[in-house]
Amino acid sequence: MGFKKYERRPTFLDMELSKVIGQSRTQRFLSEVDSAIDWKPIGEMITSQYPVGHSVYGNRAYPPLMLLKALLIQKWFGISSDPELENQINDRFSFKTFIGLPLSDPSPDHSILSRFRTRIGKEHLEDVHHVLLLQFQGKGFSIESGMAVDARLVKSASKPLGKDKLKERKEEKERGTNKPAKFQRDLESDWTVRKEEPIFGMKEHAAIDVESGLVLSTHVSRASEHDTVYFPYVVAKGLHGKDVLERVYADKGYSSETNRDFLNLNEMADSIMRKGQVNASLTRFEIERNKGISKIRYVIEQYFGLTEMYHGAGKARYTTLVKEGWNRLCQVMAFNIKRVILSQRRRGILSAA
Repeated sequence: MGFKKYERRPTFLDMELSKVIGQSRTQRFLSEVDSAIDWKPIGEMITSQYPVGHSVYGNRAYPPLMLLKALLIQKWFGISSDPELENQINDRFSFKTFIGLPLSDPSPDHSILSRFRTRIGKEHLEDVHHVLLLQFQGKGFSIESGMAVDARLVKSASKPLGKDKLKERKEEKERGTNKPAKFQRDLESDWTVRKEEPIFGMKEHAAIDVESGLVLSTHVSRASEHDTVYFPYVVAKGLHGKDVLERVYADKGYSSETNRDFLNLNEMADSIMRKGQVNASLTRFEIERNKGISKIRYVIEQYFGLTEMYHGAGKARYTTLVKEGWNRLCQVMAFNIKRVILSQRRRGILSAA
């Protein structure tokens, strides 16, 4: 089987077209991404883990790095579906150039793009995320200056069934029919309440470096599960450097003896905001401490706000935790890459000035 081989040297037609569109914003951004990232180790890593393409028989498979770069494009440019991504790649020279596809060749089919997510599981994507963060650290971006942890609610990709439909399903179950007793289309989302408003969906837990603003880890759970349960997991997943983090910041929702003990045992300073109790209100010192923590941990609110505004991250794309978890990690990688590119642009402007 093997993988399709593509000649990186541009054709005459490619060079002529590049003169016309080489100054476009899209072309500039994607060129900056290519120059900022060493794709070779990433390509080798995911190719070795890719379950197809290694046999000498059958049709040749698309290189997995090409498919990964296509899905990053989907995040950067807010492309809502895989069929639309396929169409956009076929239509746009800049997209084909970035993923390494000759202008004369068609885009990978949308079903291939979809299967790629399953074939490269979340644990392998986490390895790519780790390599990218180490590359960014080598460029001077911090991944160990301190960590802020928070969570946000993500509305389900599917509406729950109404009361009448629920009643019908329950009656079917009581009659002993062979139909599965599904009480909503999205079986892995559930209900929670925020500001007295019921919400049906999931929850994204994330950790971010407070200096560089790079997202260090992400995890998806059911909406009803409390933030504090995932605090140790998100912190542990966010450790990418050689040294232990000096400090972890979090709001009062994470205030628990378990989380404070976890930080203490791992020699990380506790910057979790204090929470007043029924029989013990906060002291003036604790109030001022909370204000100081709030001024630092706001960077994670930037990640939540920007991705919700520009990428629709306030709503899930998939109805299972596994698929949505993969989707969120791909979103994090795209967010980090773009943040690095924009930061490098600012550095260039400052140096030129």
